[in-house]
Amino acid sequence: MPIIRVEPSRLYRRIADQIRDLILAGEFPPGSRLPPERDLAQQFGVSRPSLREALIALEISGFVTVMTGSGIYVRTDFAGAEPMAVPDGGPGPFELIRARRLIESEVAAVAAREATEADIDGLEDALQQMRDEDARHESREDADRLFHLRLAGATQNSALSLVVQGLWDQGRGRMWEKMQLRMHNAGLRPRWIAEHSAVLDAVRAKDAKAARRAMQAHLSAVEEELEDAWNAAAKLDGSKAAEVPGPEKPFAEKTLKVKS
Repeated sequence: MPIIRVEPSRLYRRIADQIRDLILAGEFPPGSRLPPERDLAQQFGVSRPSLREALIALEISGFVTVMTGSGIYVRTDFAGAEPMAVPDGGPGPFELIRARRLIESEVAAVAAREATEADIDGLEDALQQMRDEDARHESREDADRLFHLRLAGATQNSALSLVVQGLWDQGRGRMWEKMQLRMHNAGLRPRWIAEHSAVLDAVRAKDAKAARRAMQAHLSAVEEELEDAWNAAAKLDGSKAAEVPGPEKPFAEKTLKVKS
């Protein structure tokens, strides 16, 4: 008998698998609204960001649908979804942005100490490209990515460059793309440009502490914007849902533990 390789499973995937199983078992029937986020997180004994990532995965796989301003509902046609279709294509968006905040903040500090004039010119060019994209009302990330990769390059440390590039490559998965569709709007781009400009000013001044603070502030703001975008779409704070056709079934009050 051949040996089957055991792949490590991410927490959000294990949560998503259990919610999927509850849907298939009829605990959450087609058309029913899922319980509030805080209730589900408490029942599973997990953090709310991990639960959000699980719900995004279930949306992508076709088991649930997000109705803006109302909540998350079990799809009436989920029978067409693949039972094992919950994606596991990398870290979830909330997990990823927290890792970026930890790592890229220190990258900014090192870059402030090590950047050459050529590095600073490259960062200025990337920032101008961000401004140009905004003027053209484009929601692409090309210039944003370029700025962060050039900042990593300014550390003169190839290992840090590879780490930052890897973090950005992880952000190309379907879960991150789904969140970006909700998150991107014209009102946020001037703020992002200003935050990148603050990082550049600190690097130009060779102020490592200011560069670290500026990058922490930027990525903390991105995390807040991710949460706001998700909460606005899914309305998972326990507030009253809008009237939506379909059965509603109260969630059984029992403790659910994430399977290892």
